[in-house]
Amino acid sequence: MEKAFGNRSIRILENGPILVKGSLPLAEETMILGADGEPAGWARGEDIKTSETFSLCRCGKTGHAPFCDGTHIKEEFNGTETAPLAIKPEVAEVTKGPALSLADVPCLCAIARFCHRQGDAWTLTEESGDPEKKRVAVESAANCPSGRITAINNETGRTLEPDLAPSIGLIRDTYHHGLGPIWVKGGVPIESASGEGYEARNRVTLCRCGLSENKPLCDGTHLKCRFGKEPDKP
Repeated sequence: MEKAFGNRSIRILENGPILVKGSLPLAEETMILGADGEPAGWARGEDIKTSETFSLCRCGKTGHAPFCDGTHIKEEFNGTETAPLAIKPEVAEVTKGPALSLADVPCLCAIARFCHRQGDAWTLTEESGDPEKKRVAVESAANCPSGRITAINNETGRTLEPDLAPSIGLIRDTYHHGLGPIWVKGGVPIESASGEGYEARNRVTLCRCGLSENKPLCDGTHLKCRFGKEPDKP
């Protein structure tokens, strides 16, 4: 289904925040863990009140989270973008099973762990002749916020993407007990600081800890720096 974006868009500002236009809905997205202890779904919270245009922190140091408060200037934040504007099809590693194939682009990984559900998504794909394993494989791929993995129906060749409305989620990682990246859904246009457009994608995660080496995309570094995690008690 073609989505109407109107004036909804996102722009990465040079060494600064993420500028959001068009009153895009913003809410916290909390991981739901399954019986095996791995992420199995999402719970979206109530929409956070915003203006028509707002800025989300990208340096990880704001005192007014999730919004930018100008701290990036004092911190001399280096937000240099190194991620590719588009992913070449040949980059995807494809796992084939009897009913499904799984396209995997490792450089998009945000370590959300939905691919670990009931073993792993690659094994489930290889055993997708079993209807239940096929179902879980499709759900696991669809729940991956970064879009690293995508399930494909072998019979029709159709990519099995979830129908996501244009919106932004602030990930709360209940598996790692901290905060994750900014989850942009529904193919919202994202523009680089240089004015070039990133490939339109249904699912993409943007760094908000400030330390990703694949900016503006998340690369899972928020786990190493314990972003948003409560300090260990003595």
